[in-house]
Amino acid sequence: MRTELCDRFGIDYPIFVFTPSEKVAAAVTRAGGMGVLGCVRFNHPEDLEAVLVWMDENTDGKPYGVDVVMPAKIPTEGAPVDLDKLIPQAHRDFVAKTMADLGVPPLPDDAARSEGTLGWLHSIARSHVEVALKHPIKLIANALGSPPKDVIDQAHEAGVPVAALAGSAKHALRHAANGVDIVIAQGHEAGGHTGEIGSVVLWPEIVDELAESSPHTAVLAAGGIGTGRQVAAALALGASGVWMGSAFLAAAEYDLGVRGGAGPSVIQQALLAATSSDTVRRRIYSGKPARLLKSRWTDAWDAEGAPEPLPMPLQNVLVSEAHQRMSASADPSTVAMPVGQIVGRMNEIRPAADIIADLVAGFEAATRKLDDIRDS
Repeated sequence: MRTELCDRFGIDYPIFVFTPSEKVAAAVTRAGGMGVLGCVRFNHPEDLEAVLVWMDENTDGKPYGVDVVMPAKIPTEGAPVDLDKLIPQAHRDFVAKTMADLGVPPLPDDAARSEGTLGWLHSIARSHVEVALKHPIKLIANALGSPPKDVIDQAHEAGVPVAALAGSAKHALRHAANGVDIVIAQGHEAGGHTGEIGSVVLWPEIVDELAESSPHTAVLAAGGIGTGRQVAAALALGASGVWMGSAFLAAAEYDLGVRGGAGPSVIQQALLAATSSDTVRRRIYSGKPARLLKSRWTDAWDAEGAPEPLPMPLQNVLVSEAHQRMSASADPSTVAMPVGQIVGRMNEIRPAADIIADLVAGFEAATRKLDDIRDS
């Protein structure tokens, strides 16, 4: 399972794994893939700095990357805005009533309350780039497409390639024109923010468009990948590697909530019980369409009388403490978690290295089968 990206980045396998967990990212990197740490959860630069110092110390000198969330259009600067004041009281009342109806307990009095994911703000995302470039990162990925041109230039001046997610060939061409080095072709099946086109249609469409107009731009396939067979399919359709996320939510290194002791967190319990039909694509997590695990929480937002979700980043500020409370509870039926349709294959908690090993073994078995078909 080697492509030119393995040589470009000095990795054993062209498996790039986005994760908000530094422990999972480091484990993936040590196992021969490329761990890519999601930075959006860091509201303060010093917190990201501390985690990247930890990454430097726990990746055995192997390459890792970071993922930021930054719109290409630079917002007009103005006076600082108090986001809390922009949230309607009716929305606050709905969340409070829903939490009571779901029976989700409040946080302990001494628990720090989440202030929301401010990493979606342009200024915070820029601070993530500034901090990350002080470390030996090997990739910056942007979850909202092409970052501004000056940010791309800043990364390139530091010798760091830039990747950007795309949900259509039109988006991919725009990314390449802006100077993006790697396009992540993310299909509809993916978890989190995702577009309308299915993976098997999207991947070759983007590969073919870029091969003609920007042959030096690599493509990573994303959306619905959880097995080595699916990695083989992605490479067969022209991708140079894969971008994964959901499958590693079941990594043993990833503590997704407060554990009552040994064993899976409440979110991992919900993920393990889910089928591939148990996701929905809604704006209730961040304000933009994102695929989430279907739960009693998503059902409440679908019910008659529920308010319309607020725009990014207000929606996440609104629901952030509710997410924190659900993650700390003991009820898997109420959780709010971005995850792709591959969740139906996530049936056990395993170390990240074992997940990588299974992907490689599955890829090898699939390609041997194709060789047998060809030679028969």
